[in-house]
Amino acid sequence: MAMTIHVDVVSAEESIYSGLAEFVVLPGEAGELGILPGHMPLMTRIKAGTVRLKLPNQDAEELFFVAGGMLEVQPNRVTVLADTAIRGKDLDEAKALDAKKRAEEAMASRSSEMDYVRAQAELAEAIAQLSAIQKLRRRSH
Repeated sequence: MAMTIHVDVVSAEESIYSGLAEFVVLPGEAGELGILPGHMPLMTRIKAGTVRLKLPNQDAEELFFVAGGMLEVQPNRVTVLADTAIRGKDLDEAKALDAKKRAEEAMASRSSEMDYVRAQAELAEAIAQLSAIQKLRRRSH
């Protein structure tokens, strides 16, 4: 039997996942992070992207979309505290495409510097959601 680590993925609204995983891969602020059981303690910010969990006794990975937040790693527990977290199967491509279009339009209008920065963040989040949807599609084919 493979070694496992307890993983909690939570958003401000709800707990999205709580259970065992063989490993966790997620978008750290400085790049992709891979966490295995026994990993040294770590706390870092995460950016918008896909969290992948390899669950025991399953071939396919479980995918989640997160829109920023914090990661805490202890030797036997990983906690992902996401600003927003959505199960991969619950992602809405039409909604993400619409958000991307609105962000691009807001960036093009450049009404103020603050609006531009907010639009950039919204665009990055929409692109990360679309990337998660594409990963989910590739996995299911």
